[in-house]
Amino acid sequence: MRDPFFTPPAFLVKAATPIAKSLALKTLPDHAHEILPAFCFYEFINRVVSPYVSARIAPNTYPQLSRKKKINWNVHFVSMVQSCFINALALWVIYADQERRNMDWKGRVWGYTGAGGMVQGFAAGYFAWDLLASAQDVDVHGWGALFHAASALTVSMMGFRPFVNYYGVNLILYELSTPFLNIHWWLDKVGMTGSTLQLVNGIALVTTFGGSRLVWGTYQNYSMYKDIWKAVQNPGELPVPSWLALAYLASTTLLSGLNFYWFGKMILAVAKRFEEPKEEEDKKRR
Repeated sequence: MRDPFFTPPAFLVKAATPIAKSLALKTLPDHAHEILPAFCFYEFINRVVSPYVSARIAPNTYPQLSRKKKINWNVHFVSMVQSCFINALALWVIYADQERRNMDWKGRVWGYTGAGGMVQGFAAGYFAWDLLASAQDVDVHGWGALFHAASALTVSMMGFRPFVNYYGVNLILYELSTPFLNIHWWLDKVGMTGSTLQLVNGIALVTTFGGSRLVWGTYQNYSMYKDIWKAVQNPGELPVPSWLALAYLASTTLLSGLNFYWFGKMILAVAKRFEEPKEEEDKKRR
């Protein structure tokens, strides 16, 4: 399936080609017109849209926030827009791209479609923005967020070789839980901790996180491991460099482990919002 986005401008393809050649990212020039606009779009949301909209939908909260909390709020705003957009795009490509659906293990490892590259391009644009935002405000987001952004961008860019682009689109669906995570964070900030809305959202958060990251993500990683192993065992004309296979296996295994860890922490955090203070509980027992 071809990239349904507009044809990349010749000047942008020309500018990206030397970088693509030096880094062995063959399909990068074909999607530079998605990476760069996505980066600029998310920066515009962060600098202009979020402050403007947030001050109007939360007039009693947003203007009173400290600098660090406003930065964090704006990042959550960008994350909300990005996750809704990229989830919808990935789901559409998974459903509509028949060429991608018919791939065998070789296609899933080395294959490429324009539509899959489009998802990868928009995702890379966001990860590039996330890396810049994390680097600019390490005191707000922490070093962990910076390293996560750098890793996500690196893995995303490596897909332009192309390499496991098929699974890259599938694993975008990790983001299905992100909208609910953002809502959970906002409800705390606007004084709705422990509300019915937060309870309903918390159930949706735990359900989507467990389903998309633990069940779907683990299955996709297992399938990817099998396909990469087949490629290693049958190099043919397209051998898998050892460093590339190890880098993907290490990064995806680490992220899977973190997902299970975060899931446990998330359940505790959500449950804590609805625990009665000990004093109130003691009064009821009297």
